[in-house]
Amino acid sequence: MSASPFALPPAPHTLEVPTDRLRIRPFVEADLEAMAVYRGDAEVCRFLPFDPQTPDDIRDRIGHLFGGTTLEGERGGVVLVIERSDDEQVIGDLVLFHLDPEAGSAEIGWVVSPAASGRGLATEAVRALVDTAFRVYGLRRLTARIDPENVRSVALAERVGMRREAHFVENEWFKGRWSDELRFALLAREWAPTT
Repeated sequence: MSASPFALPPAPHTLEVPTDRLRIRPFVEADLEAMAVYRGDAEVCRFLPFDPQTPDDIRDRIGHLFGGTTLEGERGGVVLVIERSDDEQVIGDLVLFHLDPEAGSAEIGWVVSPAASGRGLATEAVRALVDTAFRVYGLRRLTARIDPENVRSVALAERVGMRREAHFVENEWFKGRWSDELRFALLAREWAPTT
């Protein structure tokens, strides 16, 4: 097997992604209280790899990524908040992590407040994340892992153009049950950003 021809561009020093109704930016300590409102909701956390979180829990889990824009490193990753443009309220967060630099691949994920549902804001935010991953970070492949019972996230992955690649049946003991896992993916050459 030969070495990968793929090379990542340097990470941006700053990152802010405006959309029609949102601003996507790296999360900072001042966002913890707003994030704890939705991350503290048991229903929101039902399919996430953590239980409801307090601001301290969030800080302990991902605080090392405050303000970060680099994917590389032992605990690398980028956490971005989804902020409404009109009132600057944080309504969710996005993650770009599990970088495989030789393959030019990373995983994406999202957590969105139920208060923001039904208006297309999650779709707008995830589309911005996908576009940023390909355009800014130069990745060639994105993946997402979703429990098939999480029908809203499955629909969101499909709405942004991700392809269902695998269905692992009862592959993990998760929150008191054997859970299935769907794997979605999207290649940069398949991406059609909206204009």
